[in-house]
Amino acid sequence: MPHYRMPDGEQLFVREYGQGKPVLVLSGLGMQSWQWHPFLYRYRNQFKFIIPDWRGFGGSSQCKIPPLDAISSHWCDIQNLLLQLPHEKYSVIAYSMGATTAMHGMQYGQFADKIHHYLHIDQTPTIRSNSDWPYGLFGTRNTEFIRILENISAVLQRNTSAVFIDQLNSTDRESLLHSWLFFINLQASSKIAPFVIQHGLKHPRLQAFILPIQRLDYLAWYINNYLHHQEDYRMALSRLERPATFFIGEQSKLYPAEGQKIIASQLNQAKTVLFEKSGHMPLVSEPFKFSKEIGVFLKAI
Repeated sequence: MPHYRMPDGEQLFVREYGQGKPVLVLSGLGMQSWQWHPFLYRYRNQFKFIIPDWRGFGGSSQCKIPPLDAISSHWCDIQNLLLQLPHEKYSVIAYSMGATTAMHGMQYGQFADKIHHYLHIDQTPTIRSNSDWPYGLFGTRNTEFIRILENISAVLQRNTSAVFIDQLNSTDRESLLHSWLFFINLQASSKIAPFVIQHGLKHPRLQAFILPIQRLDYLAWYINNYLHHQEDYRMALSRLERPATFFIGEQSKLYPAEGQKIIASQLNQAKTVLFEKSGHMPLVSEPFKFSKEIGVFLKAI
């Protein structure tokens, strides 16, 4: 599995396997490249899969944080990766944050010219909700979500020298865990958060595993990305003149399905696949349907 050298000298890990038509896979926040195996590996005799690990995760976990926001950095890494690969065009599978990265490339880097077929999985073209676009992250509860991010960011800004959660004082550690678990509750509308908070606060060794990212500097980088992200990719995405498929979680609280349907309807060659029982993670909540529809997408390439 090769590493590709980025302009800042860091080595980005890229998982590659298979032979045939190239498929670039851009993962969601917190994912590692191996997690695509159940859905893609069986097609390795027809396709060459190229799956980078984002900085901070998997084989790229030790890459340093550049002086850019996370999405701009991810696009720069993808742009430099493509310069080192031999293919002219790629089919692209882009999920969540990976889809934001793809749209960023369409807006600023002529990425659309490199795309042969495009699969967009549960992501909004505009993170912020406003009067013009009420379908941003958490829709009508976007303001509540931003407030949670601000609380997390405030704790991390007070502790820029801390690398792991056990280096925080007890007050900041509790504040960080409560804020993160309020976010989980906001997303899932479950009753699990109070139990996890109490259990985690009583068992410090478990606290790092409650967070999606154990390194606090990377957590701050990603939190600030969503806190300050102001981009609007609607126009760039609507100009994509390639066959496109949208996987949409009908129950998604992160990214309201209605907004995703609207943007899909604006593309000339787009179709939608609804996951009626799913929220933001159809690959987890409806894995068999997700696997089947991935196969349908690949066979159409």
